[in-house]
Amino acid sequence: MDKLKRMKELVDEILIHNRNYYELDNPTISDKEYDKLYDELVDLEKETGVVLDNSPTQRVGGDVLSKFVKKKHEVRLYSMGKVRSFGELEDFYIDMKKYVKEPTFAVEYKFDGLTIVTEYNDGKFVSATTRGNGEIGEDVTAQVKTIKSVPLVIPFKKHILFQGEGMMTNSAFKKYNKTAEEPLKNPRNGVAGAIRNLDPKETARRNLDYFCYAVLTADGKKFETQKEMHDFIAQNGFKTGDFFEVVKTMQAAEELIDKIDVVKNKLDVMIDGVVIKLNEVAPREEIGYTNKFPKWARAYKFEAEEISTILKDVVWQVGRTGKVSPTAILEPVQLAGATISRATLNNIEDIKKKKVSIGSRVFIRRSNEVIPEVLGLAEEYPHSKKIVEPKVCPCCGSVLVKKGPLVYCKNHDNCKEQIVSRLTHFVSREAFNIEGLSEKSILQFYDDLKLRHFSNIFTLKKEDLVKLEKFADKKAENLLSSIEKAKKIELARFLFAIGISEVGIKTAKDLAKHFKTLENLQNATYEQVDSIEDIGDIIAQNIVDFFKDDDNLLEIKRLFDVGVEILQEEEAKSNKLEGLTFVLTGTLPHYARSDMTKIIEENGGKTASSVSKNTSYVLAGDEAGSKLDKAKSLGIKIISEDEFFKTFKI
Repeated sequence: MDKLKRMKELVDEILIHNRNYYELDNPTISDKEYDKLYDELVDLEKETGVVLDNSPTQRVGGDVLSKFVKKKHEVRLYSMGKVRSFGELEDFYIDMKKYVKEPTFAVEYKFDGLTIVTEYNDGKFVSATTRGNGEIGEDVTAQVKTIKSVPLVIPFKKHILFQGEGMMTNSAFKKYNKTAEEPLKNPRNGVAGAIRNLDPKETARRNLDYFCYAVLTADGKKFETQKEMHDFIAQNGFKTGDFFEVVKTMQAAEELIDKIDVVKNKLDVMIDGVVIKLNEVAPREEIGYTNKFPKWARAYKFEAEEISTILKDVVWQVGRTGKVSPTAILEPVQLAGATISRATLNNIEDIKKKKVSIGSRVFIRRSNEVIPEVLGLAEEYPHSKKIVEPKVCPCCGSVLVKKGPLVYCKNHDNCKEQIVSRLTHFVSREAFNIEGLSEKSILQFYDDLKLRHFSNIFTLKKEDLVKLEKFADKKAENLLSSIEKAKKIELARFLFAIGISEVGIKTAKDLAKHFKTLENLQNATYEQVDSIEDIGDIIAQNIVDFFKDDDNLLEIKRLFDVGVEILQEEEAKSNKLEGLTFVLTGTLPHYARSDMTKIIEENGGKTASSVSKNTSYVLAGDEAGSKLDKAKSLGIKIISEDEFFKTFKI
């Protein structure tokens, strides 16, 4: 028999057995028989030097990687807005009725794994990327390639991006731990550790799964509903979980949530809630997004797991703003798959309200957040001791200042914990994003190099770094290169980095968009800042006060003196398209739709996802669908890519 023909037969047969075993939990041959087929395929591949695109032998992990490569997402990834009550879910329903007269909703599991984007071109698996910060992730192609439920070949033959969750099933978790030298704590940690392991062979050993729930972009393909998207995902060979329903009312969604809540602990996959999405796809662009999540979807979070343990002590720690906050030190206890030994206590009033004391038994909760919370007192004992709010800073000994229920250390210039925390925030990913400068390194620089101010970071020298422990030439050079690269920064990230009280990254972006330059913001009045949507009275006052402080202004000046440069906010290239709204449909011959959208916006125009009376033009490519028909019925002008550039001379 022809060797290539036999290889194709073996691949097809092994893939059927893989599906029976891994997806249907219904093996039809023994392990020995399976190994015989697999070994025959491996031998034929060695003989011929040919490996078919969908060969199961490609699943085997390759060489150990030296590091993960950063990769910019083609489509930005968002988190999911959370609700914890049916009342909040009803509010969501009312909001959606503003956009869709009779909305329907897709109800799905909220998988508790690791978000991964998989990319395909010409029907072949190309790459996989972690979520990262939503804009930039890490290339984990080698690791994800070992996951048997990620198809290597799919029927759809154009460029497409899927979003899903890398998962370690409970059964795979238990099986792994039976022989593991170091048992895993829980399936969630198991998948995160496997995907972020530089050795793909270790990823393969954990027998992971991939459950897909979204198509981020697909050339020439559009979906009318989430149900249509869900079916398309399954048709292309992905696992989608064993639950998907479309409902017309929130009451029906709530009934499903109650049913899932009852059985969730019996499932083979970890879920921490239920996702409710507007089923209709077309209105989603109009509904839009916040800085963090889509407005057309919500995640209903299940009640957090609770347990009791002994509160052994309370330590008070200083944050970057000088706020001194209590942390509970607990008798270690297992909760929601993790060992918990610390938990939050907000302030002294919170402690009094919860009636907790040192040596008492307390209830704690971990609701899928990193840091658990002390809920309240379970039992007090004769030896329990009252928790006393400190009068002096636990770090520097300065007298603390009381402000409402909070206490602050005002020794901003000489309090070690405060300074280290500020500097750590300054170099963080959404701020100056200086790779290689961790909190541990900053602490080392504080002690050995007298690092005190933001500007000091940009004056670090190689000859000083190489004298430090664990700082060889290469590490020092990489850090200095990262610091130099970070000198050019967008205004929003600069504003977030300098640590204005209660100004997060979204507020920083709003300020940058409104004021355009740092000088404009520095000279702004309280009324001007307060007029910005979503900025309240307190934050507005914090911003104005920050730029009145001489020390803050001096530090900003120092940053500019050492070469920091705020990049100019991008202005529209022209106003040629001002007042015009375009709808893009089909596959354009020369530009991706995302690139064409950018061109339109740079020239003052707008884009929309659906055709309406307000649409100025429909820009149509190959395989344009229902939008083209609707445009014709409404008498809206339809133009090609070439006509667009000729008409508007862009």
